[in-house]
Amino acid sequence: MITKYLDITSELKNALANNQPIVALESTIISHGMPYPQNRDTALEVEQILRDQGVIPATVAIISGRLKIGLRAQEIDYLAKSGSQITKASRRDLAYLLAQKMDGATTVASTMIAANLAGIRVFATGGIGGVHRGASESFDISADLQELANTNVAVVCAGIKAILDLELTLEYLETFGVPVLGYKTSELPAFYSQKSGFKVNYEMQSAEEIAELLRTKWALNLKGGVLIANPVPTDKGLDFEMMNSAIDQAITEEKRLGIKGKESTPFLLGKVKDLTDGLSLDANIELMFNNVKLAAEIAKAL
Repeated sequence: MITKYLDITSELKNALANNQPIVALESTIISHGMPYPQNRDTALEVEQILRDQGVIPATVAIISGRLKIGLRAQEIDYLAKSGSQITKASRRDLAYLLAQKMDGATTVASTMIAANLAGIRVFATGGIGGVHRGASESFDISADLQELANTNVAVVCAGIKAILDLELTLEYLETFGVPVLGYKTSELPAFYSQKSGFKVNYEMQSAEEIAELLRTKWALNLKGGVLIANPVPTDKGLDFEMMNSAIDQAITEEKRLGIKGKESTPFLLGKVKDLTDGLSLDANIELMFNNVKLAAEIAKAL
């Protein structure tokens, strides 16, 4: 029944059948993450980094009502050119977009769903969504967190997006039993920065060590994902205090304009980019490259 809605490339079908390493990739970062053609070029480079390490990339998107796992270069270009005209698709949006034969750029949550349907266990992204600042009033909490609690996919990222409430997001993940691992760090990276002031649950020293934890978790039928926090490289990261100042300014502007819901994250990331003269976008690209390299090693070990 699922195949009625799912398109998996022949390359990925072959890789799945032969137990080859695969890493899933989201498409919101293409359509909503940066301007054209930088978004297209970054997406293609991410896929090439994986291929260079002997890993098959599985970029996920919804195109004409089909949940596509693995995209052709022309499809990536289409998403990149269309930009924010493409619907940002999380769990709640999947059925509607498929039923209406529409397009959608998958978030962390919906990419995890697609990866799980296909049998892909490792997913690389920039940073996950979480509990928004001021959530005690807005109740704005990303669907990414519930997906991590319920879907058996490991997510490699540079931590929780720095525009969010890191402490409350960690508390939420703890409540739902999601392990937060730090790759060669005991401190949670804050997306653009290596430091956040918060600790991960466990520091892991190698991809093999992480893969063994994943095998053990799922063998015990402990449902849900694992968050693997991979700090941005030292020479590519940004100052934590500088970034917090820019984020505070962006949030003030967001409140003034009354921006809420799924428009919040793209607005804040765009505003922070402007306030940092593009440095945040450069860091975002570099941390994505760094994350896919680690995800490739984990996929091979797994």
